[in-house]
Amino acid sequence: MTNALLPTGFRDRLPPEADASARLVRIILDAVAGYGYERVQPPLAEFEATLTAGLHVSGRDLLRFVDPASGETMAVRSDMTGQIGRIATNRMGHHPRPVRLSYGGPVVKLKAGQLRPEREMMQVGAELIGADSVAAVAEIINAAIDGLRQAGVTGLTLDLNMPDVIDLLAIGPLPVDDVALLKARLDAKDVAAVPNAYAPLIEAAGPVAAAIGKLRAFDVQGLLADRLARIEAIVALLPSDITITLDPTERHGFEYQSWLGFSLYSPLATGEIGRGGTYFNGAEPAVGFSAFIDPLIDAGLARGDRRRLFLPVGTTAAVAAQYRADGWVTVAALTEEDTAQAQICTHILTDGKAVPIKKD
Repeated sequence: MTNALLPTGFRDRLPPEADASARLVRIILDAVAGYGYERVQPPLAEFEATLTAGLHVSGRDLLRFVDPASGETMAVRSDMTGQIGRIATNRMGHHPRPVRLSYGGPVVKLKAGQLRPEREMMQVGAELIGADSVAAVAEIINAAIDGLRQAGVTGLTLDLNMPDVIDLLAIGPLPVDDVALLKARLDAKDVAAVPNAYAPLIEAAGPVAAAIGKLRAFDVQGLLADRLARIEAIVALLPSDITITLDPTERHGFEYQSWLGFSLYSPLATGEIGRGGTYFNGAEPAVGFSAFIDPLIDAGLARGDRRRLFLPVGTTAAVAAQYRADGWVTVAALTEEDTAQAQICTHILTDGKAVPIKKD
């Protein structure tokens, strides 16, 4: 049916995936709530001028439309971080700092990414506005790890990066004529095209302890000493059973971060399952993370135990309520012709007992 086709990059989530999506959002939000992060709900769309005013939101990645009420151009959010910053500044500017906020909801991108074809995705995360200290960064990363683990993610790897390291070095001991070109070559890991003075940055990428050692040997003037000491202090506050790496030149998607960025990976999914870092929300330092729900759904997480009990015609409301109180999903027959198999039930109420349905 042509009329039923969806635009490229959009899809329906059916049971049990839609249930898993809602469950994953709730698990992660409940986990970060335990760290003091309170949920806010920004609108799906805003005036374009407002949506692009803060942080890193680029008009190039926004789906726009004209608001019939005001005649102004509106846009659907492609990322929720900037909206949280706006709320912290405008609606909660009176709130003592730091302010801890969490969020969850869909975002829409104008074009799909290279690794995933979706243009609509579920984003969930937390932002700490008003601090970017070692303690603040460690708290955010720990909250992200805790939330993902409670969602069932295993084998986590944390990849740290230093988004502004080139700007720091280029205006200091290692000046270059074209900083943008240097960044592009470092992004491509093109060692042959990178000036010899900067090549050690590419070679330093690897396990965090070894990478810091190589960077200290490279940093003969001590310009990175404070930065590296802070990274070491953060790592000391993180779980010891996760793999932590450091890539000082990785910048893709971290252009608006300040002194530290990070990505989270798991063998359960292709590509990132979360990212975050430090940034400035206006003049305020801040740190946050976003988790990407769709790869986790595709990995089969949070599907839940589908205990569906078929209740034949005549089952009393009191009996049905008791089974629901005991954790069952009850599916009541509405006619004598209804069957447990048609309703995809796992059990049927027979002689007052939940009897498993044999699979063919």
